[in-house]
Amino acid sequence: MLGKVNIIVTLLTALLLAACGGAATPAGDEAGATGDGAPASAVVRIGWGGSPDSLNPGVGVLSEAYTIYGLVYDAMFELQLDGAYTPELAESFTVSDDGLVWTFTIRDGFTFHDGQPLTAEDIAFSYRFYQAHTEFPFLNAYTGRFANVEAPDPRTVVLTLTEAIPNLESQLLYLFVLPKHIWEEHAGEGAADFANDAMIGSGPFRLAEHQQNQFVRLDAVKTHPLYPPKVDGVIFQTFDNQDSLVQALRTGQVDMITEMPATAVAGLRNDPNITLVVGPPAAPDIADIIFNQVTPENCPPDDGVCSGHPALRDRIVRLALAHATDKQQIIDVILLGLGNPGLTLVADSLGAWYNDTIEDYAFDLAKANQLLDDAGYLDTNNDGVREMPDGSRDLTFRLAWPSDSTGAPRMAEILNGLWAQIGVRTELQALDPDALTAICCPAFDYDIILWGWGSDPDPAFLLGVMTTDAIPTGMSETGYSNPVYDDLFAQQAVELDQDRRREIIWEMQRIVHDDVVYIIPYYASNVQAFRNDGFRGWITNAGKVELSDLSSLHVIEPAR
Repeated sequence: MLGKVNIIVTLLTALLLAACGGAATPAGDEAGATGDGAPASAVVRIGWGGSPDSLNPGVGVLSEAYTIYGLVYDAMFELQLDGAYTPELAESFTVSDDGLVWTFTIRDGFTFHDGQPLTAEDIAFSYRFYQAHTEFPFLNAYTGRFANVEAPDPRTVVLTLTEAIPNLESQLLYLFVLPKHIWEEHAGEGAADFANDAMIGSGPFRLAEHQQNQFVRLDAVKTHPLYPPKVDGVIFQTFDNQDSLVQALRTGQVDMITEMPATAVAGLRNDPNITLVVGPPAAPDIADIIFNQVTPENCPPDDGVCSGHPALRDRIVRLALAHATDKQQIIDVILLGLGNPGLTLVADSLGAWYNDTIEDYAFDLAKANQLLDDAGYLDTNNDGVREMPDGSRDLTFRLAWPSDSTGAPRMAEILNGLWAQIGVRTELQALDPDALTAICCPAFDYDIILWGWGSDPDPAFLLGVMTTDAIPTGMSETGYSNPVYDDLFAQQAVELDQDRRREIIWEMQRIVHDDVVYIIPYYASNVQAFRNDGFRGWITNAGKVELSDLSSLHVIEPAR
């Protein structure tokens, strides 16, 4: 999912409104740590740099939204930090011999935040609801092989598939269960427009207050049957200055931060009141350089602007840009070494799914220049910028990134300097994430975007964004279309032999790397930090790092 999750608070109390542009303060501002680090109440403050783009799970895109969904709603399965799937709403389940019929027995004791019981019918309704709404950018895709969903009694859900698939657990992971008694009146054309301001779920936290781009305040549901929190609530507050975020952690204005400038790592590591946690992210953090490659014949007829520079549809141009991208410099400057060079959207932390046999394009400016020379992209007027072979326009590309990104501005500067050495000019622009989403897909009204993905535990989701079918839906960022790749994607989706499925997925990675669909500058380590004198119990030894999800938030408690 697109976007990043973070919070920032100000350097000094007097600077709070200035740093946040007049940011509102949530009710219960006394919650969280005091100036000496002691919590005034058992409400934990988490800092992030973004904000959920929607409270409606059907249309949410940014990872901040999915963080909130995962706390407010329940699902059939829960993903553990070690990558294992454990039943959540399901008490048990059985699978037919042909793999087509999954029968779930639902646990007792789940209720929605308005007091209504959660039953099997709510689950069946939710699955059918997501499947019916093809305009939902993410969750509809998980229902692609659902033939039928029934609730024969209040504790039984029967899910029938059109074909047996190898990864149903991952498909159900983000199908958050909605209360039928609220959502059934929004079925149909109004589903995507439903603001869901009350956000009634059944999860361990309930929505108490929300102001877009300001804060989200959640109250704990101490009666949750599986994950009753020990804290009273959690506040995610949004600020737009990461230096202030780090200082806020140091002064105790926040209890935990989910990101920080790489330059702050050494100082926080030496602070006795702060614990720094570094490791693979629970959801791989994949930075990508996105090229608009959509062809006129694939331009979405209803939403497509398709104004991308035609040179970017030429693999040679993309290949030259890849050879002119110094990934190690980007990692050293932006991450201070806390990351690995990337290859494709399937990240190294996905284990066996990652094709580690691919040889990346070496950083080689001379080779990049030679490629463009041989292809006829010449600088005929000696202004330092090459032109198209037909002379119709020069190689000036619009380069945009989300304004809440911490690393993208510096990466843009690096790319601007490197690519200028091969006769490519970039026009740099930071955009609000919603504005960037609007020009991205399916509008394709851009040339190059710097953004990123958080990965599902199964690679199918990210592999799917590079299929032809994803172009008109808004799932495809690039407009890439390759019938061989499309066929392999269809094969892996139903291949039950895990070794054979891995072979197919490795071949798909090789194809998109050869076609230079993206440049993946790095797979970042997750770097987070918390005050050790505020709350204790953060999960830091599970192999992967994520302090802002349910794994930590239902077990932490005040340190004193």
